[in-house]
Amino acid sequence: MTLPPRFVDLKKQIAAQYPDFEQNAVRSWGEVLEEMNKVTKVVKVEGVDYIPQVNFADLEKLSKEEIERIKRRGTVVIRDVVPDEQAVKWKEELKEFVKANPTVEGLPEDDKQFFQLYWTKPQVQARSHPNLLAATVWLNKLYSARDSSKAATLEGVDLNVPLTYADRFRIRKPGLGWNFHPPHIDGGTIERWEDTHFRRCFEEILNGNWRNHNPFELEGRLDARSSLYGRPNQSSIFRTFQGWLAMSETAPTQGTLRVFPDVLLSNAYLILRPFFTPLVPIDSEDIYDGKNWKFDLSTPDFPGIYPRDGGFYGPRPTPDLHPNMRLEETMTSVPKVNPGDAVFWHCDVVHAVEPDHIGEGDSAVMYIPAVPLTPQNQAYVDRQKASFLEGERPPDFPKGPGEADYVGKGTIDDVLSEAGKRAMGLVM
Repeated sequence: MTLPPRFVDLKKQIAAQYPDFEQNAVRSWGEVLEEMNKVTKVVKVEGVDYIPQVNFADLEKLSKEEIERIKRRGTVVIRDVVPDEQAVKWKEELKEFVKANPTVEGLPEDDKQFFQLYWTKPQVQARSHPNLLAATVWLNKLYSARDSSKAATLEGVDLNVPLTYADRFRIRKPGLGWNFHPPHIDGGTIERWEDTHFRRCFEEILNGNWRNHNPFELEGRLDARSSLYGRPNQSSIFRTFQGWLAMSETAPTQGTLRVFPDVLLSNAYLILRPFFTPLVPIDSEDIYDGKNWKFDLSTPDFPGIYPRDGGFYGPRPTPDLHPNMRLEETMTSVPKVNPGDAVFWHCDVVHAVEPDHIGEGDSAVMYIPAVPLTPQNQAYVDRQKASFLEGERPPDFPKGPGEADYVGKGTIDDVLSEAGKRAMGLVM
């Protein structure tokens, strides 16, 4: 799993770009590790209560403090986005769709629960539901330009116009050993360092001012190339938040989402990590002190980044490679949700799915992220629209059987709102 030797040059190029890089990186690394020690202990104690929860009806009434809490955690549960009965109905209709089309691909292959489906009627309806679109607009507007006076002049960008990114759904049964989604970040792997636009998102970290890093700054995101290598299953658009809509009750221990709930801190740690090598065993208490790490540009390693399918995947933090995150203690399950609730997590948040589901019923969700209108995103939606009309898989996803011939495929008539049609690129 060795990375290309040219990544040594990439590290040196980054170091040369920022004045006094080594001095600032060493100081920042020590500060980040110290802050990690404080925050991770609080996260461990508070558990699910550390994750913000709000009601959909109250989104426009939240205080500045509540909004800042959501932004720092990077994750939020939004209650009652759609009526419970509607969400449950969608789940039952998805079950019927799978039953009517037994050749549908899914995982595990011998007992399908995660489905390679994008254009069923429930999915088309849910993505175009006015409340869900309104929730994603609210999330998009948490982002801003560095100079707020220039926000309105960003060409082709409108945070009030939501777009649709078609993704899949799962109807997970109780059981153990679901290992499809260990801790990881989507939407950019080595691109976070390699692409100059994407790297701009993290420049405060790289120039020694990590506390000033704003994960919600638009600059850098708009032109970032998150898929330099065109690897299947690698998102090529800018999702402000990833998300899912619950179609069942799902609680901790029932196969729900887990997150590292501090996006400022995890970004600072992960971006600086490739420039340091531990001087002590990772299972030593001394590993938590920045003095026991050495600044090092001599290897091509970017811990948590791995070659795959002609490109790379990750970041995939692990306890061995990222000991200061204390992942085994800090990966926090989101609170119990009911049908119609939604969970959203910032595009940089380290997240995972609980490997075990020891509940009694289905853990069912539709993956629906928040996507703003930007030139790059609109270009993707235009390509995705063709996939929808032809019943093919969307551009970012692995090639495979389309849905054109499936019984009950969604059509334009299933789009619930004009905003939904605009989000899918069906009207302008």
